[in-house]
Amino acid sequence: MTEAQIDKGQVAASFSRAAHSYDQAAAFQRQVGSNLLARLPAQLQPRAVTDLGCGTGYFTRQLQMHFAQPVIGLDLAEGMLQFARSQQAGQGDWVVADAEALPLRDASQDLLFSSLALQWCPDLPRALSEARRCLRPGGYLAFTTLVEGSLYELQAAWQQVDGFVHVNRFSALASLQSQLAAAGFARWHCDIESHVLHYPQLSDLTRELKALGAHNLNPGRPGGLTGRARLRALTEAYEAYRQPAGLTATYQVAHILMFKEA
Repeated sequence: MTEAQIDKGQVAASFSRAAHSYDQAAAFQRQVGSNLLARLPAQLQPRAVTDLGCGTGYFTRQLQMHFAQPVIGLDLAEGMLQFARSQQAGQGDWVVADAEALPLRDASQDLLFSSLALQWCPDLPRALSEARRCLRPGGYLAFTTLVEGSLYELQAAWQQVDGFVHVNRFSALASLQSQLAAAGFARWHCDIESHVLHYPQLSDLTRELKALGAHNLNPGRPGGLTGRARLRALTEAYEAYRQPAGLTATYQVAHILMFKEA
């Protein structure tokens, strides 16, 4: 995403509001993060680990158990960190932080882990540069991000209703790969997982997006409430994507491992 496309303050506020509902709606997010965790090199034994965009701290705790050591949790949303602290009182460090300006010392981390957070960075190259700065030689950045094609059904259905932007924009895969190649890491790997979720009704999908804090945050979105007529039109347009299991919602997830030269 570009600076013109997303506002960090709105992102932080939206996810802070969703802190208490996030975990109940985050089955897909947990699957993606678990898949990323499984991709970490088996021989990896980091001494310093940070969960970047930790949200409610679910994967911060998973990383702590996996590596049997404390893990720092960083997030832009203070509300998420307050919830994380309440779930793990007295354990770990929870720090309000921007991925594009990490409050970490140079060459201080062995692993930076980030699942479905960096797509909210207006300047991904800057976030990658910060990650490389903070990693020790031989360290890893492991992250997932959504790419173009995610929620294409919802986008296409809205296009039949009006000309407003209703679905968050995600980077094209080719653009992402160019940014990864230019980031200065010794080597990197990116592969795509396609996840197709099913919902009984469109309202189930839209409620889930709201509960996650991941509803539309783009400029060009309509102000105020959506009228009944437009909702009916959207619902009818989305029916084109109904399968026997329900209405589909597709996510294209990039899994990325980046290695800093030793």
